[in-house]
Amino acid sequence: MDLQQLRYVVEVADASSFTRAAERCFVTQSALSHQIAALERELGQRLFHRSSRSVRPTEVGEAFLTRARLAVSAADGAREDAAAAAGQVIGTLRLGVIPTVVAVDVPAVIARFRGAHPGVRVELTVGNSDDLIVAVRAGRLDVALLGLRADAPAPSGVEARVLARERLVAAVPRSHPLASRSRIRLADLEGEVFADFPAGTSGRAQADTAFETAGLARDVAFEADSAELLLGLVAAGLAVTLLAPGVVARSSADIVCVDVVDGPSRVEYAAWDAQAPRTVARAFLVVLDTVAAALA
Repeated sequence: MDLQQLRYVVEVADASSFTRAAERCFVTQSALSHQIAALERELGQRLFHRSSRSVRPTEVGEAFLTRARLAVSAADGAREDAAAAAGQVIGTLRLGVIPTVVAVDVPAVIARFRGAHPGVRVELTVGNSDDLIVAVRAGRLDVALLGLRADAPAPSGVEARVLARERLVAAVPRSHPLASRSRIRLADLEGEVFADFPAGTSGRAQADTAFETAGLARDVAFEADSAELLLGLVAAGLAVTLLAPGVVARSSADIVCVDVVDGPSRVEYAAWDAQAPRTVARAFLVVLDTVAAALA
C-alpha cells in the first residue's frame, strides 16, 4: 500500500468514476484501475461496487476512505507546510461557488490568485450553498462562496465572512405588464408562474420564505440548478423569477429587472475550514479580501 494508491481511491470516491478520477490524477484509466485492483488484492476486499452506470464505495470502502482521506490530507499538508516555510504556496485549491455569485468576479479573482501563486492549481466546483457547506466541513473543499437568505443564521461548522448583501429583484419578460414598472411588491407577483432553484435548497428558500411570511401563494412550475436556464425560461416568456440584480444584469435584452420593495434579501459569504485552513486557502482569502475591498 502506498500514498498514490490512497490518493486514487479518494479521487474515485469523490468523482464516482474511474475515468474522471484518472483525468484528475493525470494518469490513464488503465493505470489507475490497475493500482486500485492491486490494493484490493492486498487488502483481500473490494473497495468499490462497479457497474456500467456508476461507481460507489462498498461498506469496506467507506471504512477505508476515512483513514485514506486523512493520510492524503496529512501528506499534502506536510508538503504545503514545507513549501510555506520556504515562502512558497503550492498545492491545489478546491474552490466551490454558487452559480449566482455577484459579490466578486470569480474568474478575475482566480486569475489574480494564480498570478500571485503560479504553483497552485485551482479546481472549481459549482453547486448549491447547502452542498458546498457540507463539502467544506468534510474537507472536500477549501473555500466556498455561498448565498443564503438574509434572515438565515451564518453557516455553521465553518468560518465565514460576509462578502455582500443584496435584495433580490424580479426578472420578467420585456413583454410582461410589470416590465414598465420601476418597483413592485411581492403581492404583484402572486398568480405568476415562477422559475426557481430546486425545492429545499438555500437558493429556493430565499423566495419561498418571503412569500410564506407575506401569506402569499406562489406557483413554481420550473425548477433548475442553473441561473442561466432560469433566465432563459423568463426570456422565452414562460415564467418570472427572483434573483440577485447582478445576475439579472448579465441576462439577455429580452428580460427586464424590476425592484421588489418588500422582496427577499440574501447574504453572500466566503466560507472555509474552521479548524485548520490549508495554506492555499489562507492565500486565496488574502486575494479575495483585496478584491472585495477594492469593490467596496
